[in-house]
Amino acid sequence: MGAPPGYRPSAWVHLLHQLPRADFQLRPVPSGFAPQEQEYQQALLLVAALAGLGLGLSLIFIAVYLIRFCCCRPPEPPGSKTPSPGGGCVTWSCIVALLAGCIGIGIGFYGNSETSDGVSQLSSALLHANHTLSAIDHLVLETVERLGEAVRTELTTLEEVLEPRTELVAAARGARRQAEAVAQQLQGLAFWQGVPLSPLQVAEDVSFVEEYRMTVMSLLVLVLSWGSMGLEAATAVGLSDFCSNPDPYVLNLTQEETGLSSDILSYYFLCNQAVSNPFQQRLTLSQRALANIHSQLLGLEREAVPQFPSAQKPLLSLEETLNVTEGNFHQLVALLHCRGLHKDYGAALRGLCEDALEGLLFLLLFSLLSAGALATALCSLPRAWALFPPSRNPSALCSGSRLSEPLLPAGLDPGSPLRSFPGCRRRPH
Repeated sequence: MGAPPGYRPSAWVHLLHQLPRADFQLRPVPSGFAPQEQEYQQALLLVAALAGLGLGLSLIFIAVYLIRFCCCRPPEPPGSKTPSPGGGCVTWSCIVALLAGCIGIGIGFYGNSETSDGVSQLSSALLHANHTLSAIDHLVLETVERLGEAVRTELTTLEEVLEPRTELVAAARGARRQAEAVAQQLQGLAFWQGVPLSPLQVAEDVSFVEEYRMTVMSLLVLVLSWGSMGLEAATAVGLSDFCSNPDPYVLNLTQEETGLSSDILSYYFLCNQAVSNPFQQRLTLSQRALANIHSQLLGLEREAVPQFPSAQKPLLSLEETLNVTEGNFHQLVALLHCRGLHKDYGAALRGLCEDALEGLLFLLLFSLLSAGALATALCSLPRAWALFPPSRNPSALCSGSRLSEPLLPAGLDPGSPLRSFPGCRRRPH
């Protein structure tokens, strides 16, 4: 298998691809990318379930800690003024949770940006490939229509004008047959015409999924960090299996979706010396036919125009059509070469298997840090709440009773009458 230009599986791909996999019965599963097989689907679900296990363990830890804190504390003696212990521990726990949250947010932004860049590169490569395929279909259609119009008009007129000279009519009819042969050969070059799979539609679907990932997945990260981590871990493992050897899966899937022959798909996806151009014979025959038409038209112009001046106009029109056809033919030769589409295939793989996979791994780390920060914050809340002073009852300030002396402002005589607070009404003695 020939790798696309510039694409090599990264170290992350190799590392994730080597992770062991097992189905629900804990039987080993091969690491080859096979999303249609039930065992492989179960293996990815089991990877996602590991994050669910982490969520369960963290919830159990938090519940045990809260129960111990609330139910196992020794009762405080009434009137005790001793501050609750653990203030420093609460402070450092909050600091650690805040730092982990900030670091996680930064990593999450970077990972989301990398994933988005990878998906954008994949969409751009698909759009460029769609442009190439559309250009091939357009050139073929335009050239075939021009040749058909030339056969129906100029060559028919030329045969009528040259009717007195049998040998010249035979040359014109030979040019007609060659033009019809070229049109027939060129029609087979539009290999993507009528294919149900459209790279443009795939690019739009990828962009649609990416848009909802940036919205729905971000909300999922905020609400359930562990659940998001499970999805990202399963996606990263499956993507590493795909990226370790993407050619067989892409070839088989494209052949199933398009119905194209394996020769055509192997030529464009692999693009190596072992696979020859499946359109080479058609291109060679078309080139020879165009050369024969050109020589026949030159012969007709040299022999017929001096005797039949009215033949000059259709001959000039045919030469113009032939020049346009030859220009389109050279563009088709360049577009039908595997280099262009194979370059788009490599760019799509690099976007998916390098940037997008790296972004998923950073999002995975972000989810882990977010879950740790959330668990630390939940464990710190009860102690932090115990450190807050009890709220004073505002009605006590309006009761007319005297306040204790330590709460009086400096310089205020304890025996002096209290000033009324705003909103308080003095009760009658």
